[in-house]
Amino acid sequence: MLIRIGHVEAIFRYPVKSMGGEGLEVANLGWHGLDGDRRLAFRRMDDRSEFPWLTASKLPDLLLFAPLRREGGTAGDIPTHIRTPDGQEMPVFGDDLAAEVGRRHGAPVQMMQLKHGIFDEGSISVIAFDTVREIARLAGHSPDMRRFRPNIVVRSLRSAPFQEDEWLGGVLSFSEGDDAPAIAVTMRDVRCSMVNFDPDSASPAPEILKAVVRTNQNNAGVYGAVTRTGRLAVGQTIFLRAPTGKKERG
Repeated sequence: MLIRIGHVEAIFRYPVKSMGGEGLEVANLGWHGLDGDRRLAFRRMDDRSEFPWLTASKLPDLLLFAPLRREGGTAGDIPTHIRTPDGQEMPVFGDDLAAEVGRRHGAPVQMMQLKHGIFDEGSISVIAFDTVREIARLAGHSPDMRRFRPNIVVRSLRSAPFQEDEWLGGVLSFSEGDDAPAIAVTMRDVRCSMVNFDPDSASPAPEILKAVVRTNQNNAGVYGAVTRTGRLAVGQTIFLRAPTGKKERG
């Protein structure tokens, strides 16, 4: 049985891993997450580990780089240019951009494009606005969804933080019908220091992560695997097919 739990408050995608995000009114949910999400990332050329990608945890300034799309550029969801924190616009695959990021990082980097995206854990992330608001309250900050870099923000019918944990093992459907896009909720989102960085200034606020650790064992939000593709839109009603043997509280 499907239980209505709320609606889509906001949709975000991040064309370049750890760079500024884009707020969307409508997005296509494909088998590998939102079209155009995290398809690009800077690889640390001197890193031979299993995770060579440069992230804002290592270079907070990345959050201040903004992906752009110029007319006449490549069709699709990949940006053509990047605006630097200094206001310069550089081609996304150009040597100048790689040199600028490498200079700030202190080591050479190379822009890479992966067909199916570059994700830490899951290809789609979801968080409830009540969770964001409670963490901000505990940390003494104004709530800012962007700190948590979600793909989908849920405005819940039931006002309670960390209710996403109750969705584990269930399925979220975006509108009714057998063809509605859907994701299986697979795991909690274990947070790192990225939530500490202000999206507009990259200045750190360690009390944000401390609040997450203290209140919910370092978890805030969930990851999912796409089970049905389709169109997502702000305002769309969200239904939960609860895990077997468990009922969602109304």
